[in-house]
Amino acid sequence: MCYAAEKETDSDFVQWIADFYPEAEKEGISKGSWDEAFSEVTMPDARVLEKAQYQPEFTSEIWDYLDARVNPFSIEKGEKKAQYYARTLADIEKKFGVQQSVLLAIWSMESNYGSILEKPSRLHYVPRALATLAYGDPKRQKFARTQLVAALKIYQAGDISKEQLTGSWAGAMGHTQFIPTSYLAYGVDMDGNGRRDIWNSVPDALATAANLLHKNGWRTGKTWGYEVVLPPTGEQFQDQTKTLAEWQKLGFKRPGGKPYPWLDEKAELKIFAGTNGPAFLMKKNFFVLKRYNNSNSYALAVGLLADRLAGWKGLVQSWPRPPGSLGIDDKIELQERLQQRGYYSGEIDGQLGSGTKTAIRQFQSQAGLVEDGVPSQSLLQALRK
Repeated sequence: MCYAAEKETDSDFVQWIADFYPEAEKEGISKGSWDEAFSEVTMPDARVLEKAQYQPEFTSEIWDYLDARVNPFSIEKGEKKAQYYARTLADIEKKFGVQQSVLLAIWSMESNYGSILEKPSRLHYVPRALATLAYGDPKRQKFARTQLVAALKIYQAGDISKEQLTGSWAGAMGHTQFIPTSYLAYGVDMDGNGRRDIWNSVPDALATAANLLHKNGWRTGKTWGYEVVLPPTGEQFQDQTKTLAEWQKLGFKRPGGKPYPWLDEKAELKIFAGTNGPAFLMKKNFFVLKRYNNSNSYALAVGLLADRLAGWKGLVQSWPRPPGSLGIDDKIELQERLQQRGYYSGEIDGQLGSGTKTAIRQFQSQAGLVEDGVPSQSLLQALRK
């Protein structure tokens, strides 16, 4: 195992590892397992500390967040995975009661259907990453110490080799990005080989995700929520919970007038972008999805992508995008045109990250435009000429 290090050894870090062992020993970690796990670790992972301290320059609007996750690429790839893993998905749905489309959507959200695992430069050795956080990040120290012990329990149990015990900078692992404690709580050996391998076994990873949802109250055969049209002054009910029959009486209708099944069930009103955008009545399964990631945007993206993978056409109402901004199809075209002109060499995915924005500035400079790196309809028009 190779680690990129600024210098050979950080003696304080090595001493911290040694001093922490008694805490791990109390949790059943043998000295042999501990020594093996840290035999090549002599420096903190500098990349982990950089990512932990990174603050985004802006907060994505909900439509940009969804564009990056519910788009033609994630849908097409999910449909192909659904065909390839049809038997596996059917078996998992039968065992845990979680719809196949939901599991595919989570897989997409967490690791782009596993493609992130094929990029070693984005992965970290989990014990080293967590030890780095516990040692060098006071805000995450408690979390990291707990997860570090859990990661060593996974290693000691033999579910994964030392070389493959990799994950994100914060220790999220495998196809479905489980932190170590969640892995220990919900891990499933779906393929029956005696190991819960969410890194290399798609059946194990998807079954583990299904088990988490199942044990947190997933309602089999039910949806996560409904898109609704806000009646006048409907925003005053934001975050309130009522039965669907009560919402219906208040004038909250589905686009096109579709009826609500199960009128006696409760739902909570969520409005993400003001009164000019779509609103939603969220049912129990939406909040179960938040047990996977406690974010309204995340749970909404999973739900919407799952619906598209299940054959639904998507939202009826539009998001209130600012004038001149780009939709997902425009973003894809922008990248394609930048690539055709030789400014952009990254992936065509509709995600306008730093590579795309650098390419935009280069084009703006060559075209005599203001070099602000901002994607817009006027920029797209200039590229079309």
